[in-house]
Amino acid sequence: MPATRADRTSPMKQFFLTMLGVFAGLFLFLVVVPFILIAVAVGSASSREPTPSSTVLELDLREGVTDQAPTNPFALLGGGGLSTMQIVDTLAQAEDDRRVKALLIRLPEAGITPAAADEIRQAVRRFRRSGKVVIAHAQGFQPVGTAVSSYMLGASASELWMQNTSSFQLAGFSADSIFLGRAFEKYGVNAQFEQRYEYKNAVNEFTESDYTPAHREAMAAWMTSIYTSALANAAQDRKVTPEALRAAIEAGPYSSAQALQRRLIDKIGQVEEAEAEAKRRAGKGAEIMEFSDYASSRGQRLGSGRNAIAIVGGEGAIMTGTGGNADPFGGGSAILSDDTAEAIYDAIEDDAVKAIVCRVSSPGGPPAPSEQILAAVRAARAAGKPVVVSMGDYAASGGYWISSEADWIVAQPSTLTGSIGVYGGKLVLADALGRFGIDMRNLTVGGEYADAFSPARPFDAADRAAFAASIDRTYDQFVERVARGRKLPPARVREIARGRVWTGAQAKALGLVDQLGGLEEAIAKARQLARIPTDESVRFKRYPEAKSPFAALSDLFGVSGESARVLIGIGALMDDPEARAAVRRLQTERARASGATVLADQPY
Repeated sequence: MPATRADRTSPMKQFFLTMLGVFAGLFLFLVVVPFILIAVAVGSASSREPTPSSTVLELDLREGVTDQAPTNPFALLGGGGLSTMQIVDTLAQAEDDRRVKALLIRLPEAGITPAAADEIRQAVRRFRRSGKVVIAHAQGFQPVGTAVSSYMLGASASELWMQNTSSFQLAGFSADSIFLGRAFEKYGVNAQFEQRYEYKNAVNEFTESDYTPAHREAMAAWMTSIYTSALANAAQDRKVTPEALRAAIEAGPYSSAQALQRRLIDKIGQVEEAEAEAKRRAGKGAEIMEFSDYASSRGQRLGSGRNAIAIVGGEGAIMTGTGGNADPFGGGSAILSDDTAEAIYDAIEDDAVKAIVCRVSSPGGPPAPSEQILAAVRAARAAGKPVVVSMGDYAASGGYWISSEADWIVAQPSTLTGSIGVYGGKLVLADALGRFGIDMRNLTVGGEYADAFSPARPFDAADRAAFAASIDRTYDQFVERVARGRKLPPARVREIARGRVWTGAQAKALGLVDQLGGLEEAIAKARQLARIPTDESVRFKRYPEAKSPFAALSDLFGVSGESARVLIGIGALMDDPEARAAVRRLQTERARASGATVLADQPY
């Protein structure tokens, strides 16, 4: 059969394809490969660096922390801070390391997420109970956001220092919200949303110009819970009453000298002086070692023993699919339904794994991927492997959906959770664009609902009714799962749901959370549910496994990890036409084997 016009490749098209391949190859060997080699070299050097016999670990939190370390090796090439889980894991190892004598913490001025501060504080207190010194140093406390959490963490140290020129401006806990309702009305944007119910306030930024009564009530309640909890913890560590500490803080701001006079801090000094003091307390010959270097040298806790506990991590918005097509250099995190469900199923199939701890830190996501992950949780329980959820900074909406049927839920007092509700809708833009001479029109083939979500026109009555019914179904499904998992009457769940956000402390009182604590408490509960004796050692197996640089490279360039490894090792062969042809064949085979499905769903 003669070739059609579409089958032929013009010389010009072939030229551009060839040039594209050349540039891809240049990028691979001039940019990616050096990054890989540098990362490997730095990692190897860090792992070989000896820990001095008398060491002070310096933990700098000013760059911010994520909840979990990324599984992609390239995500760290652009820099970034540590993760809460890495800090907790490393401090647990440092407790038993006789070479580590002290810890110096550099506190962020503007604060740290409350649940992360809770988790790190607990790890610091365990570190201190091992008989080791902790000094925290701050270059002030700002009157913004979550500075109260930063102060609470500093209060857990043996000594809290502040720079002489700094100000203690912490006087409470504040949060700001932006509302676009008036702007949308002015410029002709029609926000059409369904929400279940009045506390599901994510849509308010599009529809309102101020807090609704329900929005204000819920937000003030969780802010008060976080603030009260932080003050109570700080007061306990500084050995004063919560009432006295609150009165002193709220009477501010203060200079560093005034803060010292009011016993809000212990000493005034530069960070170099704090380092010198930490070294003096550590003993003769003590040296400062960056926390990240020590963490790299020790690696993750593996434990020992014939029985294992699986730790399945997940951070970020819940999304459908897999990470195979994600940007390998992206620093953002997401809980991808295929990857997370597969990780749980891998743990189910591992005979050594006796229980599963799911670490969840997520603001939510659509019901479809959330249900896929929850189905894997159900499968684990059906296989006789208890599932314990450890909540991080937040586990709300879809994050709570995937947690709801676990055997046990552990959350920090300041974890934002619950938000059992659903919303969805669209922004109608035709009028707004028309004001700028841009006309939006719509053509539709199929049923009447086919163009329901077109931004060119508002919902009609039938569309709105059908969409509202789908929102109601999703809300009913959510309530059903929470009632079954938490063993609560559906009527009670409907009473405390309605899209309201709770803190972990509030959720514990309502029965939405079983226990307050962090990952360590979740592991202890998993051990108990799996009936592993407390005096028996256990191994930790983490899922999903971190990608090797070669696997990440294969995702980027469409070649197998083994092929990438060979090509990097013998890059000179890329001058060989046969080598280039082999790579092209691999790329073609991968493209033929792969497929993509785009799913749309209403968001939480």
